[in-house]
Amino acid sequence: MKYRVLIASLILTILFGCSKDETNTTDEDQTINIDKNLNRQTTGSSANDLLSDNSFKSMVIELVYVDGFEPTQATINNFVSFLSNRTFKPNGITVEKRAIPSPGKDTYTIEAIAEIEREQRELYNTDNKIAVWALFIDGKSDKDSNSGVVLGTAYWNTSFVIYEETIQGLSNSPFEPDRDLLETTVITHEFGHILGLTNLGSPLQSEHEDDEHPKHCNVESCLMYWSAETGAGITNLTNMSSAPQLDAQCIADLQANGGK
Repeated sequence: MKYRVLIASLILTILFGCSKDETNTTDEDQTINIDKNLNRQTTGSSANDLLSDNSFKSMVIELVYVDGFEPTQATINNFVSFLSNRTFKPNGITVEKRAIPSPGKDTYTIEAIAEIEREQRELYNTDNKIAVWALFIDGKSDKDSNSGVVLGTAYWNTSFVIYEETIQGLSNSPFEPDRDLLETTVITHEFGHILGLTNLGSPLQSEHEDDEHPKHCNVESCLMYWSAETGAGITNLTNMSSAPQLDAQCIADLQANGGK
């Protein structure tokens, strides 16, 4: 059976009403007040904060996975390399990784994913450090169907989920891509949307948004192309040794919005 792989299932509007939510934390020996809602905004709205060092000099990735569904170390290394190549963070990019028990669901709505984040997330933006939440979940997306499966979703300005159980079922077997290659492709594609691609917070510097597949690049070889939404996308990855890269037009969009 062929699967349509929906690498970028975007939430383009804020789906979740948030009340004022603040906490105290310690960062660099200073107690500060944190507004958690700053990390619960529209996808792409923090693109400049992530790309530039105007407001935040460093970035921390809170990488949380359900027991048994940890991404490979090669994937994590590739993700950090992608961020380092595209963002200005002179004080560094760090990853804080930890496991959580399974929430016990076979299928997850994006609302359920957001609720897990509310319960489990520990790191939020501070005065000079921007925080990103990356969840690797067991179970499947409720958007899966007989004709397509969702591998990842960027749903808030610093939040994305990877459906790791689905990825594991589509990788590391004959005629399937290596797991770290598929994971890297999905993660960097989703984070491309968080960085405002395509036309999602990082303004277009040229006309390269795909009219038939909004918020995606129309260059077939680009990381932000929509082709991974089809079974052919998986087939193409089996012949590749590394994940697709951003094309020159997407990089120009990021550079114009404060990135490298």
